[in-house]
Amino acid sequence: MSKSNEEEEDSLPPNQSTKPSSSSSSQRPPLLTKSKTLTELRTTAAAGPGGAETNPLFSTVRRIKTLPTSASYFSDRDYVCPSFLGAYPNRTRVQHVKPRSANPDRPTVVGDVKSAASPENSMDSDSETGKLLVSSASLVSQQGARRTRGFNHSLILYLLSFTCILSVPYAAYLQNRVAKFQEEKSNLCCLCVDNHIFNGSTPHFGNANIRTVALYTVVFTIFMPFMFYKYLDRLPPIKRLSKSTKINKEEVPLKKRVAYMVDVCFSIYPYAKLLALFFATIFLIGFGGLALYAVSESSFTEALWLAWTFVADSGNHADRVGTGPRIVSVSISSGGMLIFAMMLGLISDAISEKMDSLRKGKSEVIERDHILILGWSDKLGSLLKQLAIANKSIGGGVIVVLAERDKEEMEIDIGKLEFDFMGTSVICRSGSPLILADLKKVSVSKARAIIVLASHENADQSDARALRVVLSLTGVKEGLRGHVVVEMSDIDNEPLVKLVGGDLIETVVAHDVIGRLMIKCALQPGLAQIWEDILGFENAEFYIKRWPELDGLRFKDVLISFPDAIPCGIKVAAEGGKIDINPDDDYELKEGDEVLVIAEDDDTYAPDHLPEVRKGLFPKTADPPKYPEKILFCGWRRDIDDMIMVLEAFLAPGSQLWMFNEVPEKEREKKLTDGGLDVSRLENIKLVHREGNAVIRRHLDNLPLETFDSILILADESLEDSVVQADSRSLATLLLIRDIQSKRLPHKDTKSTTLRLSGFCHSSWIREMQQASDKSIIISEILDSRTRNLVSVSRISDYVLSNELVSMALAMVAEDKQINRVLEELFAEEGNEMCIKPAEFYLFDQEELCFYDIMIRGRQRQEIVIGYRTANAECAIINPPQKSEPRKWAIDDAFVVISSVISARKLFS
Repeated sequence: MSKSNEEEEDSLPPNQSTKPSSSSSSQRPPLLTKSKTLTELRTTAAAGPGGAETNPLFSTVRRIKTLPTSASYFSDRDYVCPSFLGAYPNRTRVQHVKPRSANPDRPTVVGDVKSAASPENSMDSDSETGKLLVSSASLVSQQGARRTRGFNHSLILYLLSFTCILSVPYAAYLQNRVAKFQEEKSNLCCLCVDNHIFNGSTPHFGNANIRTVALYTVVFTIFMPFMFYKYLDRLPPIKRLSKSTKINKEEVPLKKRVAYMVDVCFSIYPYAKLLALFFATIFLIGFGGLALYAVSESSFTEALWLAWTFVADSGNHADRVGTGPRIVSVSISSGGMLIFAMMLGLISDAISEKMDSLRKGKSEVIERDHILILGWSDKLGSLLKQLAIANKSIGGGVIVVLAERDKEEMEIDIGKLEFDFMGTSVICRSGSPLILADLKKVSVSKARAIIVLASHENADQSDARALRVVLSLTGVKEGLRGHVVVEMSDIDNEPLVKLVGGDLIETVVAHDVIGRLMIKCALQPGLAQIWEDILGFENAEFYIKRWPELDGLRFKDVLISFPDAIPCGIKVAAEGGKIDINPDDDYELKEGDEVLVIAEDDDTYAPDHLPEVRKGLFPKTADPPKYPEKILFCGWRRDIDDMIMVLEAFLAPGSQLWMFNEVPEKEREKKLTDGGLDVSRLENIKLVHREGNAVIRRHLDNLPLETFDSILILADESLEDSVVQADSRSLATLLLIRDIQSKRLPHKDTKSTTLRLSGFCHSSWIREMQQASDKSIIISEILDSRTRNLVSVSRISDYVLSNELVSMALAMVAEDKQINRVLEELFAEEGNEMCIKPAEFYLFDQEELCFYDIMIRGRQRQEIVIGYRTANAECAIINPPQKSEPRKWAIDDAFVVISSVISARKLFS
């Protein structure tokens, strides 16, 4: 029998024969009739055939069908190896192939089917499997050895750390024992009257041990945190905690997490650096004093004081004697220098941050009853000027500007205004009106008025931003004390803002106001200057005030009761505060009613006794009938459809409106329709379209410029964001039109022309343009006040300073929101309007009358006379002084009145 057969025979039970029973059975591998455990296999291999020899390796390793529960680790394996081969390697299972057989009791063969069919192949396969197991076992044993070495290294480190930790309490315990022994020795010395030992040796010996413990404590306290931080991640509790809180992608070391937490703490909490510096100082003084106490003969309190002196002044350690005290004192002084350097750095950073905060306008404004302006635009300079003039009577006020600009830039731009603010302080802050924190920073809840300026964006974007600002203001928890004045760019967006803001919101539609004013000025030259005087706070303006002494008087008596003011209307308390402009003469003032007047200031007028006036006879001349007019619009405005509707209400039937701009004619009708204008329903005016550029002479030459009654030069929509370019274009258009008119119109030297030229230059082309201005009225829309000087000095055109007029209206409504209703009615197509009437309506030529007499005659026409302009004057006088003094009037004089839109000729027909 060969060796393999012998080994196979050994692996069989004693009661089973090795001889095959048939030819078919000889082809099958030997079968195990009884499963053996790993221990039994080891015992059989060790005993050999006779029990004396030991097999080095099993020739055939079979699969175990049944294993005990304790060997569940091996129950999923295909092979079982002896114990001397080492740990079984963790590898992929070998797939088992179950051969098809009719015998259900045939066991499953492990490995390849072909190799299982032959005993020789089975022997070769078993030998190869054994080699593979040996190599895998050696690899696993090497890994196990490395793990064992790492574990031993960590164990030694943990033992050392544990020993160091226990050494301190153990030293304290020994010190306590020594103290007890010394106490017993002292008692014995007292009994033996051995005083020299008690007074000398015992205290010195105990003090020396205390200083040694103190030294060890300092050294251990200094080095232990570094060791703990270095090996923090290797501590078993930390490892178990890290494993229980696994991160999906990558485990972050605890040291990094601690560093991150420290970084977050210093970033979030502003006083963390100061607290860290404070604790570092306390630590240095405490442990530095303890170290000095350990290496010197000083007491502990004296050592703490010395440590503080070394920290505070690094030069105090120079007189130390001895190696130990010098080392400790130098260490404390070095730490003190580091601490004071950090302290100086923190103080320097805090001062720089505070100065930077002040420079950038981040500090809080603590004011009450101030005016808050939100936003920045070209109107801000005029607005600040008007508000300063309004606060002059009270010695000045406070104006706070909040805009998304740098504080220094805003202050520089305001300084360039070169205007005396007359005691008014202007405070600038950098921030966004859309952020509640920035609004609270400027004390929005304590302001008596808030002005929201339109931005430089297009109309829709500007109004959308204004709407968001109003929403932010309504979100202030403390509530608003004052009212809000919002500058709108498009009248179509006005209802939405009023809906959101409620009763606190007053809107001023800039384009609508300027458009209506330009039309009124085109129909009545000189009206722009009158509106500029009334809207501004430099001359006379509107005021509303309660006068109880006037209760029971009729309005015709109230009209002449103020020597320094002119009553214009009544605020009726019974009708919910409705302002009735130009009421009936028989209206009797009741309790709670207030009087609307035009005065120089709110404290410059008061009622007085009724003066003596005479009505007299005067010519009852009716207003002349309206005639068709021919008007030219140069440029395209965003609200040109609203201007056309105003012209439709004021002009007589048969009038023509020529529109000359660069917008294609096909797009014009679409824009007008989108704006809400139905061209087919226009009854009084006819639209005539011409396309061209207003700054090109050959385009203007194609227009009949000498035939127009009025020409309006509009600030074009494409250039409204640039003030300089828009004014340059308007000025160039004005000069070109005047030059063309001067060459087409006949020359006529009139008295008025001579008077106007007397104070001006003698240039021939200027004189020709001024003569042409007598034939045709040109109204130029000017955005920059500096351009106004060029137009007013040349005297070749009237102008409307749109930005300044809007600023005046905003300032007036900010001072008193009730004035907004007055302005809305005076600019509307219905109700009352401000206009200029000739003197022939009220008097005869060279008639001597006082101003009160003219006011009484004006009441016969249902008008309120508020001022006059003499024939040789350029400016009108509103609310004239000395109204009771008579003077002679000429037929060429004119009077400024507030009258109903209903034609006065109906009263005299």
